[in-house]
Amino acid sequence: MRIARDRIVAALRDRGQLARAAWVERELPEQVDPAKHSGLLATLNLNPADLVDAPSP
Repeated sequence: MRIARDRIVAALRDRGQLARAAWVERELPEQVDPAKHSGLLATLNLNPADLVDAPSP
């Protein structure tokens, strides 16, 4: 399971956390591994299950 960095950035921008969104955009890979970055996602108060891309049909 991977999360598109753009989904994380969009969620942060929706909350008005523009500085955090900009940092994530600079520092994280395009596809984020939620297991590897679980601490960061928790710090950002993001639930990986809410951010996972829908599977392609």
